[in-house]
Amino acid sequence: VEFVESGGGLVQPGGSLRLSCAASGFAFHLNIMSWYRQAPGKEREFIARTNSRTTMTTYADSVRGRFTISRDNAKSTLYLDMTAVRPEDTAVYYCNAWAPTRLTYKYDSWGQGTQVTVSS
Repeated sequence: VEFVESGGGLVQPGGSLRLSCAASGFAFHLNIMSWYRQAPGKEREFIARTNSRTTMTTYADSVRGRFTISRDNAKSTLYLDMTAVRPEDTAVYYCNAWAPTRLTYKYDSWGQGTQVTVSS
């Protein structure tokens, strides 16, 4: 199982950014997929997940209405469109599959993540 996140960078408050996550080593199209982030000195936190056809999505309160999760099953790629970003969105962003029976991430292997820094 491998995850490769990309698309992060420096963005001004109120700006937008699109993150991507290329997944391999498992049946991407059959899995619920999810995004997480970890800010300095804090634990990794869940921020969004979507089912295989993006007909059901769930967001953390902190990002609902500003971030949109989507996926391209043909490319085994997960996306996160970030809008109206805030300084508190600064973190390293990761993706993983979701384990519905355990209500948490599915695989213990993580990618390197992609750094998002929101600053003027």
